[in-house]
Amino acid sequence: MNLLSVNIAASESIIVEGRKRKTGIFKQPRDGRVRVKFLGLEGDLICNPKHHGGPDQAVYAYSDEDYQFWSKDLGKALEPGTFGENFTTSGVDLNALCVGDIFEIGETKLQVTAPRIPCGTLSAIMKQKDFARKFKTVNRSGAYFRVLSEGYLIKGEAIHLLKYEGDRVSLPTFFSDLGRDLSENEIKRYLRLPIDSRSRDKFENKLDNILLVKK
Repeated sequence: MNLLSVNIAASESIIVEGRKRKTGIFKQPRDGRVRVKFLGLEGDLICNPKHHGGPDQAVYAYSDEDYQFWSKDLGKALEPGTFGENFTTSGVDLNALCVGDIFEIGETKLQVTAPRIPCGTLSAIMKQKDFARKFKTVNRSGAYFRVLSEGYLIKGEAIHLLKYEGDRVSLPTFFSDLGRDLSENEIKRYLRLPIDSRSRDKFENKLDNILLVKK
């Protein structure tokens, strides 16, 4: 298991649903050491902090194995960084990861917090209007991480996986559950996990509504 590529973006523009937007999705591989800070990779761009970035979604990873799936499905080669990920991994089954699992890469330590929810920007990049829907259906979301320990890393470094010892909920399960109505107990299960703050806010609001109805 290793880092196949480390990717960083500068500001570029893209047309999404007829409107021009700035985006940080155009990530390019970087050679040499890259610093990983608590809010993400040094020099990387976040254009929409309401929906992207922050301490709980500081780093996004996608796997070479999932790219191979998409390359076959789409009939074309896809380069590392195409989906806007910071890390392109090799030899790691990201779909088997659970919330709370930890990657140790050199001195850097990262914790899985959430699946990636696709948006119109991804569809625009792929030049397919319904690609975000297809991405959801396939359920190969990649993984968001919070940074537990800052450090420097470089492509080719080994990834060491430390499995979360608490309740294990896989990223595909999390991804699916975000799109359905959950019971009170299911929501409370997620709130006990080290999930990202955006998902936590959504689950807390849903729980509040359930408890309000029960009064």
